Amino acid sequence: MKELSYLNKFFYKYRWQIIPGIIFVIISNYFGILPAQVIREAFDLVKENIDLYRLYDGFDRQELIYDIFSKSLLFFGIVVLVLALLRGIFLFMMRQTLILTSRHIEYDIKNEIYQHYQQLDFAFYRRNNTGDLMNRATEDVNQVRNYLGPAIMYAINTVVLSIMIIYAMYNVNATLATYSLLPIPIISVLILFVNKVINRRSERIQRQLSNLSSFVQETFSGIRVVKTYAREEDKMTNFRTESDNYRNINLRLVKVQAIFFPLIIFLIGFSTIITVYVGGLEVNAGNITAGNIAEFIIYVNQLTFPAMSLAWVTSLIQRAAASQKRINEFLHTQSEIKDGTEDRKLEGDIQLKNVSFTYPDTGIKAIDNINIHIRPGETLAIIGKTGSGKSTLANLLLRMFDTDAGEIRYDGQPIKDFHLDNLRQQIGFVPQSVFLFSDTIARNIAFGLDEVDQEKVEQAAKDAVVYENIIAFDEGFDTHIGERGITLSGGQKQRVSIARALVKDPQILMFDDCLSAVDTKTEEEILHNLGRIMKGKTSIIIAHRISTIKNADHIIVLDDGKIIEEGTHEELLAQQGEYFSLYEKQLLEA
Repeated sequence: MKELSYLNKFFYKYRWQIIPGIIFVIISNYFGILPAQVIREAFDLVKENIDLYRLYDGFDRQELIYDIFSKSLLFFGIVVLVLALLRGIFLFMMRQTLILTSRHIEYDIKNEIYQHYQQLDFAFYRRNNTGDLMNRATEDVNQVRNYLGPAIMYAINTVVLSIMIIYAMYNVNATLATYSLLPIPIISVLILFVNKVINRRSERIQRQLSNLSSFVQETFSGIRVVKTYAREEDKMTNFRTESDNYRNINLRLVKVQAIFFPLIIFLIGFSTIITVYVGGLEVNAGNITAGNIAEFIIYVNQLTFPAMSLAWVTSLIQRAAASQKRINEFLHTQSEIKDGTEDRKLEGDIQLKNVSFTYPDTGIKAIDNINIHIRPGETLAIIGKTGSGKSTLANLLLRMFDTDAGEIRYDGQPIKDFHLDNLRQQIGFVPQSVFLFSDTIARNIAFGLDEVDQEKVEQAAKDAVVYENIIAFDEGFDTHIGERGITLSGGQKQRVSIARALVKDPQILMFDDCLSAVDTKTEEEILHNLGRIMKGKTSIIIAHRISTIKNADHIIVLDDGKIIEEGTHEELLAQQGEYFSLYEKQLLEA
């Protein structure tokens, strides 16, 4: 219960729904044990009336006794039916309170997990795969809901019913009650032993389900690559292996339950045999009536449900504990990026002083002692080979990661002082890997706005030179582009991504190699538009093509995370170094 104690706050929140539910449990069980007492009375009445009927054999009164006897049995039958109906009503009310409350708590937990995921830093998502994140927010939460609803409901029901039955049994005859309940300690020992086994196997099930979910999610995300290389059969084989592992782990749990449940039934049946034998001895001794034996048999059989549900509830609680442990791992994970408190409008002055950064998961030093100063309204261009640290530098400026050494300042203030939302809302960023949501083109472009402003959206599309492509679609800006923008070409996706950055009208613009998929003519048109838009704004352009950056105010050349050259386009050509070499190669290609 250590892991599940996290849920106690929800019990307090919904206490006024849970308390009536518990009351309904008590009332429903009270009506559940009354029929046994009614049947005892009926059983004794049958015995007494049979003896009386025989006594009046040959007399006129015999028919009268028969009529009274028939009406009495009918009355007892109606009483049993009424009690069953009343119990059913309160059982319905019990489920309507406790099960509905579990659904409300499930809703709260999913929202809490999703909100917490949003607050975690970029490094967290590098360490954990999407399938595992999804599984903890869906399947694991579902296991927890089974604890919050059915498990708790039946646990309370089991405890209340057991207490009522045991009290009723001892109230009739302590000797018979003691003998009837002898198998109960054995059941308790079995449950304690099986609990541990179920818990271990439940954790394995959830881990393997995460692996299976991750594999499926990754396959469907990369389905184009899978089909291009004709690896469907290979992926199917891998899926079958993962699926077989999941099945086998589940079967190990089912085998434990398959032995456990019949054993519980056997022990309850053994209690019935003891009840009949010891009850017969007590009747002979004159301590109880034959009706009490019938009453005890009903009580013992009613204990079958608590014993069975105890085993089932135990399984649910153990599986929920395993799932909640996995959920808690992420909920207790705190972002390494601590949010600042500063909210202010940026002017666009950016300074990097002795900045270094090493990826903690790989140990690769991506940025090594970099010093840059970008004044408001200037355009900085960054060029270099693949893996030279260009994108890492952009991520540091967005504070997706914190520097290992040195500091980054905006308008003279350390980046760590700024409220993350405030900082990022004032930066228009176009990533190297374009991601578009499964929504309309208009809503994708307006993603950074609170609401869709059609005029701004259309102007941003024109500036990104994608307007003509969009209006060529049947539904124009209302065209649904499919998951990950699959209905658009690579160049169109890049330009929609540029439009998404421009529509915010930010003070700082960052472009991370966002023109690689467009032709040179379109690139020139976009750059011409950006030259107009970026006036008075600070801009950072990361590119592989020199044609993209040659008009920048300042250009730096990165290699292995270090600045090896810097200056204007003309100054760098005059140096005849790495930049000059890149320029000549691209000129020859052209």
